[in-house]
Amino acid sequence: MQASRWAARLEMRRKGKDKYFRDNFESPIPPGEREAFEGLRYYPLEPSLRFEIELHEHAEKKRIRVQATHGEHRDLLRWGEFRCMIGEVECTLQAYRSDSSSERLFVPFRDGAAGVETYEHGRYLDLEPSIHRTLEGKWILDFNEATNPWCEYSQNYVCPYAPRENWIDVPIPAGEKKYRT
Repeated sequence: MQASRWAARLEMRRKGKDKYFRDNFESPIPPGEREAFEGLRYYPLEPSLRFEIELHEHAEKKRIRVQATHGEHRDLLRWGEFRCMIGEVECTLQAYRSDSSSERLFVPFRDGAAGVETYEHGRYLDLEPSIHRTLEGKWILDFNEATNPWCEYSQNYVCPYAPRENWIDVPIPAGEKKYRT
């Protein structure tokens, strides 16, 4: 995708999300905070943290149990893994599906900035085939699209934490930052 179109699309999505969080009755921002809400905090766009890569699908799709907020758990199907270089560090991230009939991939991760600049329990990449697949069949793994789970904004949500196997030591300065500093 052309760099200027890519940047414009992401900026438009960020503005749309901020408007939704400020104005929509289903916003995860608590009602008492919405009037003062000025938008989420984002890292500047970083093209080097957008990858078009293969998903290395697991031959055996194991179901794992992931800890979530409020002491709950979520079951995910360990579908495959992405391998990429972030700076000088080779990183492997597991991609999950909620069930075998879903084509959507869920990549929760916790990076080296967690708890400092980003949400302490990790961020999410939600990959939709119609948006995140190239004509060649590769996946677009764009950390500029990394989002916080809604439990970062309100205690009313239950969100899975990034599993230990998706913790990487290197900071990923892309996507959403912590809501509160």
